[in-house]
Amino acid sequence: MTTQMVRKQIYIQKRQDILIKRLSQARGVSEAELIRQAIERELIGSAQPVSGSVSAVDDFARLALSKRAQSTQSEPYRWNREEIYVERENRWLRERDAE
Repeated sequence: MTTQMVRKQIYIQKRQDILIKRLSQARGVSEAELIRQAIERELIGSAQPVSGSVSAVDDFARLALSKRAQSTQSEPYRWNREEIYVERENRWLRERDAE
């Protein structure tokens, strides 16, 4: 039985990247497999929604509505991949600084 995979891109800290590389090498598994295992452990251990997940959805909805309001009737707003990454990174930095 094969499992359908979905590609995800994420931002991690340089320190985390180094530690993942070391740990995957020590365990003899790929970095991707190590990350999948960590996600699985987190999902099994936490049946409750992640705190802040609702506010992240609210933030995205506000961003989408503001972009829609800025676009003209004749030309709809087109998402820019870099703009989305910058928005996510800024949100992550705000959350990190708040800790």
